Amino acid sequence: MRENSTSGAAVDFLLSLIDGGDAERVRQRIGLPEPEGQATLEARHNAPLWSWTRTAVPASVLLWVLEQDDPERNRWVWRHKSADNAMRRAIARGVPFGPDREALLTVVNGLGPELEPPVPASFTRFGLVGALREGTSMQAARTAASMVLGRSDWQAVTEADRDRPLPGYARWALAIRPDCPPALRAQFGTHRKFTHRVEQAGVLDGPADYATSWGPASHVLKVLTTGQLLFPTRVAEAQDALRPLVRDHLADREDAWAVLAQLIDTFQGNAAELVVTAGAIA
Repeated sequence: MRENSTSGAAVDFLLSLIDGGDAERVRQRIGLPEPEGQATLEARHNAPLWSWTRTAVPASVLLWVLEQDDPERNRWVWRHKSADNAMRRAIARGVPFGPDREALLTVVNGLGPELEPPVPASFTRFGLVGALREGTSMQAARTAASMVLGRSDWQAVTEADRDRPLPGYARWALAIRPDCPPALRAQFGTHRKFTHRVEQAGVLDGPADYATSWGPASHVLKVLTTGQLLFPTRVAEAQDALRPLVRDHLADREDAWAVLAQLIDTFQGNAAELVVTAGAIA
């Protein structure tokens, strides 16, 4: 197994959930090189993160990075293929996403207001809520929704919708924003079809949901590996969700880990299914 392979990183993420001594024996058994030491963000500016920016991920994954409220990490969200105008606008303005921060962030050189996506004409003419009410297509509504920036804007939208429900396009465009407050999303509707569409847009309950429900497993585990650098405060949720499964079905069983290493490149299910399947085959 190559040291820089996606499968190698994925297996190593799971190995980190068992005892260090057991993990070392398993590495030797399946030919997995030792993991690299903990690196700083500055030391990882090249291949791993550039590769991450070209990897499609659910919208919530980018939100978990933005929640770190770190200008350097925000740079990688800006460059990501899955980032939208709302995210780039927020980064350019230094909008915080973490639950405990109110002050604006420092914006790194080259990502300031001069690169902010154009302000919609409807916003200039009608204001935030007015632009949302004027949206008569999904595209117009998403353009207007990209101007919702920070807690005060979300509060204004919540109050406006409570006073007089926003049009359907606006509700949909706001609901698929990963930073839409859960209470507002519930206010928009809880119909099964609506909830399914939100999930299809990549809005997740959290890293535990991503780790146990999304696939393919190798892809998800590689994203979580990069997440140890980009959204470290949230990765623990994924680890906590997978740890009992790894201990129950793999533990220190070298044969089970060998099966997992053989399966992981082609396995299309999620990580929980991969762990259970490898344990059962072994």
